[in-house]
Amino acid sequence: MDAIALLHELYGRIPGEVRRAVDGLTPEHLVAVPVEGANTIGWLVWHLARVQDHHISELTGDEQQWATGVWAETFGLEPDPDDTGYGHDADEVARVRPESVEALLAYADAVQQRTVAYLGTLSDADLDRVVDEAWDPPVTLGARLVSVADDDIQHAGQAAYVRGLLGA
Repeated sequence: MDAIALLHELYGRIPGEVRRAVDGLTPEHLVAVPVEGANTIGWLVWHLARVQDHHISELTGDEQQWATGVWAETFGLEPDPDDTGYGHDADEVARVRPESVEALLAYADAVQQRTVAYLGTLSDADLDRVVDEAWDPPVTLGARLVSVADDDIQHAGQAAYVRGLLGA
């Protein structure tokens, strides 16, 4: 299996994990806090999509889907391209209020489709290109893509865990 096929396999697992975490939930479930200070299911799924949208847009040079404003209103938020949820405190987590599972999945699916399309433009040789020199060692495209997928899968698992805590 070549590296691009492996990335397709990795990213192809994310939507199923997300769907299992949110299937059948109500808007109330999405914003329920299992314990004070914890992230909500809605925030976790929003955040994983935001990080993917943000990072893949940086790689493609395209505007983030979030920044177009189409999605933000369905979450009760502004289309701020810098707001990915990183560093959010409990009050900021509480402001992420997806109107429905469908709205949450629609944004995650739109981001996923763009990512898969981007992966289809790459070759194995592209993965060695440095995309971020702010780190030591500098981050390659391959490392960035694995990092984003890893982050997404972890947050989908956290959302599934919170679902269990809520008994949903």
